[in-house]
Amino acid sequence: MGIRKYDFGELEGQGVEAYEIEAGSLRARVVTYGAILSELHVPDRAGNPADIVLGYDDLPSYLRYRGSAGAICGRYANRIARAQFSLDGETHSLSVNEPPNHIHGGFKGFNKRVWTAEPDSEGNAVRLTLERPDGDEGYPGRVNASVTYRLTDEPALEITMEAVTDRPTVINMVNHGYWNLAGHGSGSIRDQHLLIDADHYTPVGPGKIPTGEIAPVAGTAFDFRRERPIGAFIDDTSQLPEAGYDHNFCLNGQRGALRRAARAVDPSSGRGLEIWTDQPGVQFYTANHFEALPATGKGGARYGKHAGFALETQVYPNSPNEPHFPSAVLRPGMTYRHVMRIPFFSL
Repeated sequence: MGIRKYDFGELEGQGVEAYEIEAGSLRARVVTYGAILSELHVPDRAGNPADIVLGYDDLPSYLRYRGSAGAICGRYANRIARAQFSLDGETHSLSVNEPPNHIHGGFKGFNKRVWTAEPDSEGNAVRLTLERPDGDEGYPGRVNASVTYRLTDEPALEITMEAVTDRPTVINMVNHGYWNLAGHGSGSIRDQHLLIDADHYTPVGPGKIPTGEIAPVAGTAFDFRRERPIGAFIDDTSQLPEAGYDHNFCLNGQRGALRRAARAVDPSSGRGLEIWTDQPGVQFYTANHFEALPATGKGGARYGKHAGFALETQVYPNSPNEPHFPSAVLRPGMTYRHVMRIPFFSL
């Protein structure tokens, strides 16, 4: 099919590019700003394609609206309490961009940088690379990071994130895509169904920082071990004060082994997906921020609260400060590798 490249604007003197990839029934668009997956067209049960990821038509909109739609977040995605952590006896102070905490790599994390793209027409893929210096946003070590988006005929989307460092540091890269299986502009995802392969989750306290507890999901609003509507308990503010989810689930199975993390289905269109990963956790987020800050998305679509859901496979939030959580430490000579495999199906 080939890969089509076109200009997507300019940021601080750097050109931003977009790349379109096709394979079988899938078509995607990747933008070098934030290494964003900005479009993904997938057929429904009748073979009709729809774009099922939230995003924007132009660079100014990506700069204007918060939420990191479709971006690769890092160096450490999610939250680090008090914007600091200790490693090998040294305390590192990070940028405080969600006071008093740190989130998604800081004020100009990976999601707000322009990456360098290397298209691979033969493999139906685009590889993006980014280098960040020692001390960037307070993190130790120079890091070379990459992400590869690949479409397969199955049909499936494969996302592979890698990083190396020249000094001990912490790494937790995630894809922050928002899914809406009925189509990105179709409204609320409350009636779409979700299953998460997790017997436990990490409860949160002030600032959505994990308390350190690893709690069972049984008997709570966090029990998605059997497929059910996302909105089944979403208005239970005794468990979900925001009337929405923004929580880490502790995935069953062994870290490092590729296994299913989640399955989602839209009953109206029959469109479905699974998320497979080698990571220990997944952050389930129902785009709650769009309630106070609605956005105008692609084609003029209005994004309000619950316009999409994110399933960010990851190391647990605040792992650098919780010794019993899975480690996020990366040392020289090691390669951080994070695989997501997303097969699509229709019912």
